[in-house]
Amino acid sequence: MEKKRTDDSEPVPVPVIAPVDRFGFLKQEQGNSPQRFIKTRSSTNYEKEERRVTKWRKMIGAGGSDWKHYLRRKPHVVKRRIRKGIPDCLRGLVWQLISGSRDLLLMNPGVYEQLVVYETSASELDIIRDISRTFPSHVFFQKRHGPGQRSLYNVLKAYSVYDRDVGYVQGMGFVAGLLLLYMSEEDAFWLLVALLKGAVHSPMEGLYQAGLPLVQKYLLQFDQLVRELMPKLGEHFTQEMINPSMYASQWFITVFSYSFPFHSALRIWDVFLAEGINIVFKVGLALLKHCHDDLVKLPFEELMHALRNFPEDAMDPDTLLPLAYSIKVAKRLEEMKQDGEKAVAKPAQTVNPVQQ
Repeated sequence: MEKKRTDDSEPVPVPVIAPVDRFGFLKQEQGNSPQRFIKTRSSTNYEKEERRVTKWRKMIGAGGSDWKHYLRRKPHVVKRRIRKGIPDCLRGLVWQLISGSRDLLLMNPGVYEQLVVYETSASELDIIRDISRTFPSHVFFQKRHGPGQRSLYNVLKAYSVYDRDVGYVQGMGFVAGLLLLYMSEEDAFWLLVALLKGAVHSPMEGLYQAGLPLVQKYLLQFDQLVRELMPKLGEHFTQEMINPSMYASQWFITVFSYSFPFHSALRIWDVFLAEGINIVFKVGLALLKHCHDDLVKLPFEELMHALRNFPEDAMDPDTLLPLAYSIKVAKRLEEMKQDGEKAVAKPAQTVNPVQQ
């Protein structure tokens, strides 16, 4: 039978392949497009990046073998390079090194497989329900029951079994999803453990426990810092009845991985894993400081919209992070922490003599 000849005037249907950026997100013309801040790469920029990668490879050694030695010898060099941004091709390995998760992995062979294959979790249905909401515009997580969604499910299920007191909270999906874009399931799981259990910095598990106690603590501290560092804006927030729980909760719960330009989020995560939670305070304050003069003029509804939709230039990491680094919060946060501990201890001290 003769095949039907295609009319030259009729275009042959071609499958449409959606364009993606270099991180794997579908390109968008508007909105929070992760590629918005990525400059066009000239040959000069490429050569500069290659030199930077070479420096990093020498610093960490094969498979990270020289990392601890270099960190002990030149901590200030490491800090400076991390703040400039970890090369994307090395980001997954370096994140594991600076978080302490690589050590946890080596000390616990077979544990992840046990948790995934042989254990059951009370949170399984909740995890399944939320899977498709995590980075829905990324090709790795788009396909229902695809490799990305399966890996994300496995990591979250494993952690909910590993730490049944925390279990699973929706915001954890964005943290685990971000990690899975740079490492294997097992590596991502142990980095999640390192973060929540405090392998290097303060434990994060309070961000996800019932009642979100650590979120509440951080938001109170953030509110106090806003009032001290930007009193005019703090007063305006009071007048408009705005508090940080209305706009900043996700900053702490997901460390800016939710609804924040991806390239910027990566740069923040580089510093977060190296220096701890203080960078979240610094970046949040830097956002408000950058937009201060506009925010103090806005009435409630417009103010809420602005706090949830910062302008592109405010979120550009080359603008935002230098401003964040200039804001000093460590001493004041430590003072707040000590004041809080004294307030908790004081009632016990007044009760004990009576009991005795």
